Amino acid sequence: MSSYAILVDGGFIKRKLGSARAPMTAENFEAFIDRLKAEPCLQGLRLHRIYFYDALPFEGEAKKPLNGGKVNFGASPIVARSKRLHVDLVRVPYVALRMGELGFRGWQLKTMPLPEEQDTVEITAADLVPVIQQKGVDMRLGLDIAALTLKDQVKVIVLVAGDSDFVPAMKFARREGAQLFLAPLGHGIKEPMREHADLVLEIT
Repeated sequence: MSSYAILVDGGFIKRKLGSARAPMTAENFEAFIDRLKAEPCLQGLRLHRIYFYDALPFEGEAKKPLNGGKVNFGASPIVARSKRLHVDLVRVPYVALRMGELGFRGWQLKTMPLPEEQDTVEITAADLVPVIQQKGVDMRLGLDIAALTLKDQVKVIVLVAGDSDFVPAMKFARREGAQLFLAPLGHGIKEPMREHADLVLEIT
């Protein structure tokens, strides 16, 4: 029996299945996976594994400009929630976490309207937000696509993502003989992603 693997962009699916007020849980994720596995195109195939790509939360400290004091990112409820999610996800059958990291890159101004009748604007520490960048996640996803196809471990890859940066990996999978199914969860995708997917799954 041929096998398939599900590769999930964690940042993407957390935005699609959750919100700031009601973040995605492992239960939400598992319910989505059940809907995905029920797709007709996957019937008769054996699930090899579900790869979930995310980043470890940033837990360092940083001094905030403009007398904003020192910020301990590790004390944020978001960090605790993210770590809890990762613990819960590894208990979902067939799930393997692939973890990158988050790096602190300084501070930037919040997006805010500028007054039309003033020449200057007063900026305080409250107007600054941290710049946190994700590293290594997309690379791990691309490497796994290469390994799964080159080792002939699966015949079908289901990619849950909406970022066109994954197009080179999608093209590689198809060149190596695998079929690539894309699940963008209703997200508007660019034409190259649609072009290099064998099938776009209309699942939300």
